[in-house]
Amino acid sequence: MVERVPLQNLMVSGRSATQPVAWRAGALLSFGDFRRSVAAWQAAFEAHPGSRFALHFHDSFEFACALFGVWHAGKCAYLPSDVLPATCARLEDSVDGFVGDVPSAYATVAPQAGARESFSALDPDAQALVIFTSGSSGEPSAIKKHLRQIFSEVATLAALWDEQTGTARVTGTVSHQHIYGLLFRVLWPLASARVFAAQQLANPVDIVAALRQAESAALVASPAQLRRLPEDLPWSSAAERLRVVFSSGGPLPDEALAQTRLLLGRAPIEIYGSSETGGIAHRQRHEDVAAAWQPMPGVTVRIVDEMLQVSSAHLADANWLATEDRASGGPDGFVMLGRADRIIKIEERRVSLSAIERAALASKLIAEVRLVALPDSHHPLGAVAVPNAAGWALYEHHGKRTLVQALDAAIATVAEGSVRPRRWRFVASLPNNSQGKATEAALAALFDTRRPPSRLLSRSAEHAALGLTIDERLPYFKGHFEAAPVLPGVTQVEWAIVYGRELFELPSQILRLESLKFYRIVAPPAKLVLDLQVRCSAEATVLAYEMTSDAGRHSSGRVVFGSHP
Repeated sequence: MVERVPLQNLMVSGRSATQPVAWRAGALLSFGDFRRSVAAWQAAFEAHPGSRFALHFHDSFEFACALFGVWHAGKCAYLPSDVLPATCARLEDSVDGFVGDVPSAYATVAPQAGARESFSALDPDAQALVIFTSGSSGEPSAIKKHLRQIFSEVATLAALWDEQTGTARVTGTVSHQHIYGLLFRVLWPLASARVFAAQQLANPVDIVAALRQAESAALVASPAQLRRLPEDLPWSSAAERLRVVFSSGGPLPDEALAQTRLLLGRAPIEIYGSSETGGIAHRQRHEDVAAAWQPMPGVTVRIVDEMLQVSSAHLADANWLATEDRASGGPDGFVMLGRADRIIKIEERRVSLSAIERAALASKLIAEVRLVALPDSHHPLGAVAVPNAAGWALYEHHGKRTLVQALDAAIATVAEGSVRPRRWRFVASLPNNSQGKATEAALAALFDTRRPPSRLLSRSAEHAALGLTIDERLPYFKGHFEAAPVLPGVTQVEWAIVYGRELFELPSQILRLESLKFYRIVAPPAKLVLDLQVRCSAEATVLAYEMTSDAGRHSSGRVVFGSHP
């Protein structure tokens, strides 16, 4: 393996111009390609009067080039998780320009081809990175990082796992716009001369294909993605190439651990940390599902009143930082006891959302649950739950109301009736983002009155079928038409896209619609089946949909997704 190079000296000490850096669509990109592109971005940022730039790229190699270009220009990179209009609007007052795959109205900087290559060592004390929390409990928060924090963490990863990972090609399902993906998919491979995949894997089919194409591979994933690995794919041939699996972004459920060990042939290395703290601890549960967490080298932990506190070089200073996680210590490390109680006020009463969630899980009818505060004065608390086999059986044979009553009885042990959730949504999986987190906005969206009640009927790696209950209360029927309400065709296409994004890992952008056909109207009340089929290729991902009922076909079409318009 090529000698490790500290990132502050990467562009100065350099590597051979022919040394492979990244892999894109079957072709290798060299360190010479990297140097030329970094120089082009450095020149562009030096020519711009601003000092703060929002970077958003789909391609990890292009992202790395722009990131090092910003740093070598002595300026600061902001890494938003997306470039939706609301996100860009929030950032406008904080940055001087937007770079990469961003709306044309915001793009302000482009690389200067043919720029002269002239690099100096980076200043570790420069405050050159701003990342954002996932916003899982509210609006994302900006977190400023000095380069020494990032470089220290990369050095820690290298010391822990360079030998185990070897020359494996790094590929992943998580975004480099988040600290976990940034470190594991881009910066650590650059420091340790390990080839990384330029394209983020969108779904399990892509994971299998990527692993089978590599002589040796390392997979960087999240718990949400590992727990969705379908059994009907050729995992055995893919697992032969797999050297190591990493998982971070949240707790890995025991069932996901078992599924990963079964399909991928190995237990993942789990990383515990956060955007604020960086990496804190790790573990690999080969057999013992209750194995303790081991602090990373250079990280010190202590437990005060059952709350975990951290001190490390990954933090901005030497002070202790209190996390929001409960823990207990032991001779072999520490054990997580769950998040600290999230407290909100309802009717002037303090309500512990965590306590209610724990009580609901104790019913043994659901696998996961998240409570969300809703803008509803009568029913301010909603619950999104993933039933287990027993829960779905109760739902199927006795109805939603019976399942809700059973859960409400479990919650009654910790909360009075006036503060218990009165609105429930039962889903196949929580609406996790690319970092494996269910954000407040995504959870609240499930209570949108425009969304019909749904039930997952079947699901595999490339196919899903949902049952939709349509009644006249849906707002789409208002004005369309008064005498004989009809569900608009555009709404049917919208539902295919919304449910498709929830059930499959689809690229960020819609390129086009194809072969839209409408065969017969949908009038309330109705029971529909939405059939979704995903086909992936190097060029695009196609979501085919068909809407049917006992009356026959209502509509069908294809939505073509891709990373670039």
